[in-house]
Amino acid sequence: MVLGSRDSSGSNLPSAVVTRYPNVMNPSRIFAFPNPVNEVSARCVAAGVVALCLAAIFFGQPWLTVVIAYGFLARVLTGPTLSPLGQVVTRVVTPLLRIPPRYVPGPPKRFAQGIGAVLSVPAAILAVGFAQAGAADVLLGAIVVAAALESALGFCLGCTIFAGLMRIGLIPDRVCASCANLRFDTPLGETRS
Repeated sequence: MVLGSRDSSGSNLPSAVVTRYPNVMNPSRIFAFPNPVNEVSARCVAAGVVALCLAAIFFGQPWLTVVIAYGFLARVLTGPTLSPLGQVVTRVVTPLLRIPPRYVPGPPKRFAQGIGAVLSVPAAILAVGFAQAGAADVLLGAIVVAAALESALGFCLGCTIFAGLMRIGLIPDRVCASCANLRFDTPLGETRS
């Protein structure tokens, strides 16, 4: 195939590139969140978030808040696809761990990433835009608590909030059909009896 000519997928890229990186030319696949999500990878990403937040706080590096905010925005919009941390974890760290995958529903994890974005974007604006490191550190501290609970204990605070919102009907069952019969107050979301 000659570069610049279109193949059956409508891509100008060589078919080997499209085959290896199928999301490159397909925006609907780029902006998709995985469902289910490998809990092992999610916990490793959370550990990376803890490390980045602590580095930003203790080493006084406000630019890291921009990296953290970008990571959350990328993960909420695309899962690991456009997230450097997500890519390193899913392609390198998780395979090296050789722990069997544990799959959990994706929508609660996406919701949790959204909460991270809601906290990290203002932190970045405060730290970089207004030189308000103290206020930014408070928001980063909240992220550290939630991400540490996820990485160390497997307790997803955002997922628990998601479950509560489903239970009271603010999030309809159709958003996460596989969540409708799960109990998030039990280990690994056992089914309701």
